[in-house]
Amino acid sequence: MANPRTFLDSAVLARLLALPLHARQALLGSVSGNPRSPVRGSSLEFAQYRKYVPGDDTRRLDWRTWGRSDRFYIKEFEADTNLRLCLLFDTSGSMGYGSAGKTRLDYAKQLGGTLGYLAAQQGDGVGLWTLAAQPTNVPAKRGAAHLGVVLDQLNGIKATGGTTLIKSLHDAAEQIRQRALVIVFSDLFVQPDELKVAIQHLRFRKHDVAMFHLLDQQELDFDFDRPARFVDMEGGEVVLADPSLIARNYRAAVKKYLADLDETIRTTGVDYHRVKLHEAYDEVLVRFLLGRLPKRAAR
Repeated sequence: MANPRTFLDSAVLARLLALPLHARQALLGSVSGNPRSPVRGSSLEFAQYRKYVPGDDTRRLDWRTWGRSDRFYIKEFEADTNLRLCLLFDTSGSMGYGSAGKTRLDYAKQLGGTLGYLAAQQGDGVGLWTLAAQPTNVPAKRGAAHLGVVLDQLNGIKATGGTTLIKSLHDAAEQIRQRALVIVFSDLFVQPDELKVAIQHLRFRKHDVAMFHLLDQQELDFDFDRPARFVDMEGGEVVLADPSLIARNYRAAVKKYLADLDETIRTTGVDYHRVKLHEAYDEVLVRFLLGRLPKRAAR
Protein backbone atom coordinates (compact mmCIF):
# COMPACT_ATOMS: atom_id res chain seq x y z
CA MET A 1 0.00 0.00 0.00
CA ALA A 2 1.37 3.42 -0.95
CA ASN A 3 2.48 5.75 1.82
CA PRO A 4 0.27 8.89 1.71
CA ARG A 5 2.79 11.37 3.21
CA THR A 6 -0.08 13.75 3.89
CA PHE A 7 2.28 16.24 5.51
CA LEU A 8 3.52 17.23 2.04
CA ASP A 9 1.43 19.66 -0.01
CA SER A 10 2.34 19.99 -3.68
CA ALA A 11 1.08 23.59 -3.86
CA VAL A 12 3.25 24.61 -0.90
CA LEU A 13 6.28 22.82 -2.36
CA ALA A 14 5.84 24.55 -5.70
CA ARG A 15 5.61 27.93 -3.98
CA LEU A 16 8.71 27.40 -1.84
CA LEU A 17 11.00 25.85 -4.44
CA ALA A 18 12.04 29.33 -5.52
CA LEU A 19 13.52 30.01 -2.05
CA PRO A 20 16.88 28.30 -1.40
CA LEU A 21 17.74 26.85 1.98
CA HIS A 22 20.96 28.43 3.24
CA ALA A 23 23.22 27.71 6.18
CA ARG A 24 24.28 30.70 8.29
CA GLN A 25 27.87 29.49 8.68
CA ALA A 26 30.51 27.52 6.83
CA LEU A 27 29.80 23.79 6.57
CA LEU A 28 31.61 20.74 5.24
CA GLY A 29 30.46 18.74 2.24
CA SER A 30 31.55 16.78 -0.79
CA VAL A 31 29.85 18.38 -3.79
CA SER A 32 29.11 21.85 -5.07
CA GLY A 33 26.13 23.57 -3.52
CA ASN A 34 24.85 26.70 -1.75
CA PRO A 35 26.58 26.78 1.65
CA ARG A 36 30.18 27.81 2.15
CA SER A 37 32.79 25.37 3.32
CA PRO A 38 35.56 26.15 5.84
CA VAL A 39 37.92 24.29 3.50
CA ARG A 40 39.75 26.60 1.10
CA GLY A 41 39.33 25.72 -2.53
CA SER A 42 38.42 27.10 -5.92
CA SER A 43 35.17 29.01 -6.27
CA LEU A 44 33.75 32.31 -7.46
CA GLU A 45 33.82 33.94 -4.01
CA PHE A 46 37.18 35.40 -2.96
CA ALA A 47 38.32 34.65 0.60
CA GLN A 48 41.83 36.02 1.16
CA TYR A 49 45.43 36.30 -0.04
CA ARG A 50 48.31 34.32 1.38
CA LYS A 51 52.02 34.15 0.54
CA TYR A 52 53.12 31.70 -2.13
CA VAL A 53 54.98 28.61 -0.92
CA PRO A 54 56.76 26.06 -3.14
CA GLY A 55 54.28 23.49 -4.40
CA ASP A 56 51.32 25.88 -4.73
CA ASP A 57 49.44 25.92 -8.02
CA THR A 58 51.04 28.78 -9.99
CA ARG A 59 47.80 29.28 -11.90
CA ARG A 60 46.40 30.86 -8.72
CA LEU A 61 49.15 33.46 -8.43
CA ASP A 62 47.87 37.02 -8.39
CA TRP A 63 50.07 38.77 -10.94
CA ARG A 64 48.65 42.23 -10.27
CA THR A 65 49.74 41.98 -6.64
CA TRP A 66 53.16 40.77 -7.80
CA GLY A 67 53.43 43.78 -10.11
CA ARG A 68 52.70 46.17 -7.24
CA SER A 69 54.76 44.51 -4.50
CA ASP A 70 57.26 42.27 -6.30
CA ARG A 71 56.02 39.43 -4.05
CA PHE A 72 54.09 36.30 -4.90
CA TYR A 73 50.63 35.84 -3.37
CA ILE A 74 48.03 33.13 -3.87
CA LYS A 75 44.32 33.87 -4.12
CA GLU A 76 42.15 31.69 -1.89
CA PHE A 77 38.43 31.25 -2.33
CA GLU A 78 35.61 29.83 -0.23
CA ALA A 79 34.89 26.33 -1.55
CA ASP A 80 31.18 25.89 -2.17
CA THR A 81 29.76 22.71 -0.73
CA ASN A 82 26.51 20.88 -0.23
CA LEU A 83 24.50 21.29 2.94
CA ARG A 84 23.70 18.50 5.37
CA LEU A 85 20.24 18.99 6.82
CA CYS A 86 19.52 17.06 10.02
CA LEU A 87 15.88 17.14 11.14
CA LEU A 88 15.45 16.46 14.87
CA PHE A 89 11.91 15.68 16.07
CA ASP A 90 10.78 15.66 19.68
CA THR A 91 8.43 12.67 19.90
CA SER A 92 7.45 12.90 23.58
CA GLY A 93 3.79 12.48 24.50
CA SER A 94 3.15 16.23 24.78
CA MET A 95 3.89 16.57 21.06
CA GLY A 96 0.53 14.85 20.54
CA TYR A 97 -1.34 17.87 21.89
CA GLY A 98 -3.33 20.23 19.71
CA SER A 99 -6.61 22.02 20.40
CA ALA A 100 -7.58 22.78 16.79
CA GLY A 101 -7.46 19.42 15.04
CA LYS A 102 -3.72 19.38 14.39
CA THR A 103 -1.15 18.19 16.90
CA ARG A 104 2.29 19.62 17.47
CA LEU A 105 3.83 16.56 15.83
CA ASP A 106 1.52 16.90 12.80
CA TYR A 107 2.70 20.49 12.41
CA ALA A 108 6.34 19.49 12.90
CA LYS A 109 6.02 16.88 10.15
CA GLN A 110 4.70 19.52 7.76
CA LEU A 111 7.59 21.86 8.55
CA GLY A 112 10.31 19.21 8.55
CA GLY A 113 9.02 17.19 5.62
CA THR A 114 8.79 20.30 3.45
CA LEU A 115 12.28 21.49 4.39
CA GLY A 116 13.68 18.02 3.72
CA TYR A 117 12.10 17.96 0.28
CA LEU A 118 13.42 21.44 -0.56
CA ALA A 119 16.92 20.53 0.60
CA ALA A 120 16.94 17.35 -1.49
CA GLN A 121 15.76 19.28 -4.54
CA GLN A 122 18.79 21.57 -4.30
CA GLY A 123 21.13 18.59 -4.07
CA ASP A 124 21.67 18.54 -0.30
CA GLY A 125 21.78 15.61 2.09
CA VAL A 126 18.85 15.03 4.46
CA GLY A 127 18.76 13.05 7.69
CA LEU A 128 16.26 12.42 10.48
CA TRP A 129 16.61 11.93 14.23
CA THR A 130 13.86 11.29 16.75
CA LEU A 131 14.55 12.74 20.19
CA ALA A 132 13.26 9.78 22.15
CA ALA A 133 14.37 7.06 24.55
CA GLN A 134 14.46 4.63 21.60
CA PRO A 135 15.56 6.95 18.79
CA THR A 136 15.27 6.54 15.06
CA ASN A 137 18.42 7.77 13.31
CA VAL A 138 18.68 8.18 9.55
CA PRO A 139 22.06 9.77 8.69
CA ALA A 140 22.05 12.61 6.18
CA LYS A 141 22.60 11.51 2.59
CA ARG A 142 21.77 12.80 -0.85
CA GLY A 143 19.46 11.31 -3.47
CA ALA A 144 15.78 10.77 -4.18
CA ALA A 145 15.78 7.21 -2.84
CA HIS A 146 17.25 8.32 0.48
CA LEU A 147 14.74 11.17 0.73
CA GLY A 148 12.03 8.56 0.35
CA VAL A 149 13.44 6.66 3.32
CA VAL A 150 13.48 9.83 5.42
CA LEU A 151 9.89 10.73 4.52
CA ASP A 152 8.66 7.20 5.21
CA GLN A 153 10.33 7.24 8.62
CA LEU A 154 8.88 10.67 9.33
CA ASN A 155 5.41 9.50 8.39
CA GLY A 156 5.60 6.69 10.92
CA ILE A 157 6.83 8.50 14.03
CA LYS A 158 4.34 8.99 16.89
CA ALA A 159 4.18 11.12 20.01
CA THR A 160 4.53 8.89 23.06
CA GLY A 161 6.35 8.56 26.38
CA GLY A 162 8.25 11.01 28.51
CA THR A 163 10.65 13.67 27.31
CA THR A 164 14.30 12.87 26.68
CA LEU A 165 14.91 16.12 24.82
CA ILE A 166 18.02 17.28 26.67
CA LYS A 167 19.81 13.92 26.64
CA SER A 168 18.82 13.35 23.03
CA LEU A 169 20.20 16.72 21.93
CA HIS A 170 23.52 15.92 23.61
CA ASP A 171 23.52 12.51 21.89
CA ALA A 172 22.79 14.14 18.53
CA ALA A 173 25.67 16.57 19.04
CA GLU A 174 28.03 13.61 19.34
CA GLN A 175 26.49 11.43 16.63
CA ILE A 176 26.24 14.05 13.86
CA ARG A 177 29.91 13.96 12.98
CA GLN A 178 30.19 16.59 10.26
CA ARG A 179 28.99 20.16 10.40
CA ALA A 180 25.32 20.39 9.53
CA LEU A 181 22.24 22.54 9.65
CA VAL A 182 20.44 20.99 12.63
CA ILE A 183 16.75 21.89 12.93
CA VAL A 184 14.87 20.95 16.10
CA PHE A 185 11.07 20.65 16.26
CA SER A 186 9.81 20.59 19.83
CA ASP A 187 7.49 22.08 22.46
CA LEU A 188 10.65 22.69 24.54
CA PHE A 189 9.03 21.60 27.80
CA VAL A 190 12.37 21.61 29.59
CA GLN A 191 14.27 23.93 31.88
CA PRO A 192 15.81 26.77 29.80
CA ASP A 193 19.17 26.48 31.58
CA GLU A 194 19.42 22.79 30.62
CA LEU A 195 18.39 23.62 27.06
CA LYS A 196 21.12 26.26 26.92
CA VAL A 197 23.81 23.70 27.71
CA ALA A 198 22.47 21.32 25.05
CA ILE A 199 22.43 24.07 22.42
CA GLN A 200 25.96 25.08 23.36
CA HIS A 201 27.03 21.45 22.84
CA LEU A 202 25.60 21.50 19.31
CA ARG A 203 27.23 24.85 18.58
CA PHE A 204 30.56 23.61 19.99
CA ARG A 205 30.40 20.84 17.36
CA LYS A 206 30.13 23.63 14.75
CA HIS A 207 26.53 22.93 13.80
CA ASP A 208 24.20 25.66 12.55
CA VAL A 209 21.25 25.25 14.93
CA ALA A 210 17.64 26.28 14.29
CA MET A 211 14.61 25.58 16.50
CA PHE A 212 10.89 25.63 15.86
CA HIS A 213 9.16 26.01 19.23
CA LEU A 214 5.61 24.72 18.74
CA LEU A 215 2.91 26.12 21.01
CA ASP A 216 -0.87 25.90 21.11
CA GLN A 217 -2.70 29.17 21.75
CA GLN A 218 -4.90 27.51 24.36
CA GLU A 219 -1.95 26.59 26.56
CA LEU A 220 -0.83 30.21 26.44
CA ASP A 221 -4.24 31.75 27.14
CA PHE A 222 -5.44 29.07 29.60
CA ASP A 223 -8.99 30.30 29.00
CA PHE A 224 -10.89 27.31 30.41
CA ASP A 225 -14.11 28.49 32.06
CA ARG A 226 -15.12 25.48 34.13
CA PRO A 227 -13.50 22.81 36.31
CA ALA A 228 -11.51 20.46 34.13
CA ARG A 229 -9.59 17.20 34.19
CA PHE A 230 -6.00 17.74 33.07
CA VAL A 231 -3.99 14.72 31.94
CA ASP A 232 -0.19 14.60 31.77
CA MET A 233 0.42 13.37 28.20
CA GLU A 234 3.86 12.07 29.11
CA GLY A 235 3.32 10.42 32.48
CA GLY A 236 -0.45 9.86 32.59
CA GLU A 237 -0.99 11.72 35.87
CA VAL A 238 -4.48 13.23 36.23
CA VAL A 239 -5.23 16.53 37.99
CA LEU A 240 -8.73 17.88 38.66
CA ALA A 241 -8.66 21.66 38.95
CA ASP A 242 -10.77 24.80 38.80
CA PRO A 243 -9.03 27.01 36.19
CA SER A 244 -10.31 30.18 37.85
CA LEU A 245 -8.22 29.36 40.92
CA ILE A 246 -4.95 28.63 39.13
CA ALA A 247 -5.08 30.71 35.92
CA ARG A 248 -3.22 33.70 37.35
CA ASN A 249 -0.31 31.67 38.69
CA TYR A 250 -0.26 29.55 35.53
CA ARG A 251 0.04 32.56 33.23
CA ALA A 252 2.75 34.07 35.44
CA ALA A 253 4.72 30.81 35.25
CA VAL A 254 4.37 30.70 31.46
CA LYS A 255 5.50 34.33 31.17
CA LYS A 256 8.60 33.62 33.26
CA TYR A 257 9.39 30.46 31.29
CA LEU A 258 9.20 32.32 27.97
CA ALA A 259 11.34 35.17 29.32
CA ASP A 260 13.98 32.71 30.53
CA LEU A 261 13.83 30.96 27.16
CA ASP A 262 14.30 34.26 25.34
CA GLU A 263 17.45 34.86 27.37
CA THR A 264 18.72 31.39 26.46
CA ILE A 265 18.13 32.12 22.78
CA ARG A 266 19.84 35.50 23.01
CA THR A 267 22.98 34.06 24.58
CA THR A 268 23.32 31.01 22.32
CA GLY A 269 22.61 32.59 18.94
CA VAL A 270 20.28 29.78 17.88
CA ASP A 271 17.95 30.54 14.96
CA TYR A 272 14.76 30.41 17.04
CA HIS A 273 11.17 30.50 15.79
CA ARG A 274 8.22 30.53 18.19
CA VAL A 275 5.28 29.11 16.27
CA LYS A 276 1.61 28.82 17.21
CA LEU A 277 -0.28 25.91 15.73
CA HIS A 278 -2.98 28.09 14.17
CA GLU A 279 -0.38 29.79 11.93
CA ALA A 280 -0.17 28.66 8.29
CA TYR A 281 2.95 26.52 8.19
CA ASP A 282 3.92 27.69 4.69
CA GLU A 283 4.06 31.29 5.93
CA VAL A 284 6.27 30.18 8.81
CA LEU A 285 8.62 28.51 6.32
CA VAL A 286 8.70 31.58 4.07
CA ARG A 287 9.87 33.69 7.01
CA PHE A 288 12.45 31.06 7.95
CA LEU A 289 13.89 30.76 4.43
CA LEU A 290 13.93 34.51 3.77
CA GLY A 291 15.66 35.08 7.09
CA ARG A 292 18.50 32.81 5.99
CA LEU A 293 19.21 34.47 2.67
CA PRO A 294 22.66 36.03 2.50
CA LYS A 295 22.42 39.79 2.97
CA ARG A 296 23.56 40.51 -0.56
CA ALA A 297 20.75 38.26 -1.89
CA ALA A 298 18.12 39.70 0.44
CA ARG A 299 18.58 43.25 -0.82
